[in-house]
Amino acid sequence: MTEREAEEAVAAHYGMLLGIQSPWRVKRAKLEIARRLVDIEVEHEQGRPVRCPQCRRECRRHDHGPERTWRHLDVMEFTTQIRACLPRCACEEHKVVTLVPPWAGPGSRFTLMFEAFAVQVLLASASLTQAAELLRLDWDSVQRIMDRAVTRGLARRTTDEVTRVGLDEKSFGRGHSYVSLMTDHKPARVLEVVPERTIEAAVALWESLPEPQRKKVMAASMDMGAGFAAATRQAAPQAKIVHDRFHVSKHLNEAVDKVRRDEHRRLLEKGDESLKHTKFLWLQGALVEGGQALAFEQLLARELKTAKAWAFKEAFVEFWSQPDGLRAKRFFEQWHDTVIRSRLEPLKKVARMLQSHLCGLLNYFDHPITNAITEGFNSRIQSLKAAARGFRRFANYRTRILFFCGKLDLAPHLPLAPCH
Repeated sequence: MTEREAEEAVAAHYGMLLGIQSPWRVKRAKLEIARRLVDIEVEHEQGRPVRCPQCRRECRRHDHGPERTWRHLDVMEFTTQIRACLPRCACEEHKVVTLVPPWAGPGSRFTLMFEAFAVQVLLASASLTQAAELLRLDWDSVQRIMDRAVTRGLARRTTDEVTRVGLDEKSFGRGHSYVSLMTDHKPARVLEVVPERTIEAAVALWESLPEPQRKKVMAASMDMGAGFAAATRQAAPQAKIVHDRFHVSKHLNEAVDKVRRDEHRRLLEKGDESLKHTKFLWLQGALVEGGQALAFEQLLARELKTAKAWAFKEAFVEFWSQPDGLRAKRFFEQWHDTVIRSRLEPLKKVARMLQSHLCGLLNYFDHPITNAITEGFNSRIQSLKAAARGFRRFANYRTRILFFCGKLDLAPHLPLAPCH
């Protein structure tokens, strides 16, 4: 076999490995030992027709663009790259357009196979730093791969049916900077992330769903802030507003603690420190064990205002276990009237707030959903922030959340046959 025949055989071998077929062909494959590099040169055969990548009409060849390079999967730990000058066609409708090669996506500097592999590495790695080291890429390159993966996944998701969603907020960066999230209850996934926590931001969340998809949403769980509810009435009026039971519990716990702090100050004036360092006893209540359980029982026996407030809070738990909305409404009215007759102003304030949002509370019995799913993403989102040492750009923060929490179809679909 002559040297020329050997080169042609190697080129044909790499063409077969890459799945490159006519009208494309591997012109040359070169192994550079010193650089630990496999360099593959690909060309589009002269005289073969070209098609516009936008309308797929056959056009005349206009010229070739400058040479481009794509990173491919490593071969025996040697970096592999593909080089080619892409033809440009003269389309009557779209003018001069550069062809998209069958081995890469538009504008990408990585082959489809490499990007599919990179997505799997990113999902399996403990951190982006680890993934970048394994892939031998810098952070900007990894970020671009993730950006394209999320764009790809969102485009594929548009036909999915979404019937129940959650709206919530998360901190972003330092200070009082927040983002708003929309989650799908089934399957548990983040649907979208937008900056700020305003009504406009919440409307943008809703509008991120295509209109046919948005109209199928039956219910949305949220806190009792005005923004999410107003946006839901505006953008998805058919969706029932369901106030999150865990936010209700948070308000009741805060009211109990306010009663405790006020009573603690009054007792201290008399030299009584019995409520000192008891905040978490009242939060845990019946769940405390051992010596703490005994201490808690002794506090309850003293008929403190804090104990009465705690009892009201605990009584409200039964609201969520009522068999239907009608009996839940009766239970609430009795609980509310009893609290209002008390002298516990922090509890009375919460009771009035709950009464003003009663419709959203009762909707729970038709749509038993909470924001527990959104809260469940907290640890993952916090780990993403910690690994990145905070995010300076919202776009990168959004990409990371959707990449790791969006359950998107992220990897490029590898073609069974090349695009001509």
